Amino acid sequence: MQPEHPAPTVIEITDLRKSYGDLHVLKGVSIAARQGEVVALIGSSGSGKSTLLRCINMLEVPESGTIKVADEEIRLAGKPPDRHPADEAQIRRIRSELGMVFQSFNLWSHMSVLGNVMEAPLKVQGRDRAEVRAAALEMLAKVGIRDKADAYPGQLSGGQQQRAAIARALCINPKVMLFDEPTSALDPELQVEVTRVIKLLADEGRTMILVTHDMGLARSISDRVIFLHQGVIEEEGTADEIFDATRSPRLKQFLAAAN
Repeated sequence: MQPEHPAPTVIEITDLRKSYGDLHVLKGVSIAARQGEVVALIGSSGSGKSTLLRCINMLEVPESGTIKVADEEIRLAGKPPDRHPADEAQIRRIRSELGMVFQSFNLWSHMSVLGNVMEAPLKVQGRDRAEVRAAALEMLAKVGIRDKADAYPGQLSGGQQQRAAIARALCINPKVMLFDEPTSALDPELQVEVTRVIKLLADEGRTMILVTHDMGLARSISDRVIFLHQGVIEEEGTADEIFDATRSPRLKQFLAAAN
């Protein structure tokens, strides 16, 4: 019996380096995520996790290294500190394939929840309004806030706002979901709402890269866990390998402090 072919790689990062002045945040990081895989990035504050995620979406531009989304390399021009995207149209197109959820929700306060979810599919992807509205309502139902479609962000709890942000990211039909500390700004009882939605997406087989301080979440949904320390990958493996068969003394110290 022939072995199954591995799922295609949808995110591939090679030797990524990023500095802010004399502060070297990423020091040659390489990671990949295959279709349907959940990759969790863990580590102390300042270890480079969020910077790595922001580089994928070109919210930060690395000094060197390559980023590929679905085998397409993001083209960069110039030299540090003036390195920049070589093709803004390419960046817009690739961003339309990446659903990003931030720690701080980033919803437009002057728009209803439904308007927030519909905005990118309409304005960026140019899709039909009726189709987008139906899809947006479906996504709001998926995250459990269909009844809040006509409300404004200021009328929602933090957990509801974050679920609206997840629905907004899902509505563009992304190839990859990027989560940057999606529960860290929430009270514990609201974290449960958002965690439930993220676990649902993992169960659906969505490709996700998740930056989190929630070790329980990382352990429960991840196919692979990557521990970043001072801008390098200190250890990586399956959730069982990372949490139950830890090799790195630094990771042991980090997990002990996190519990």
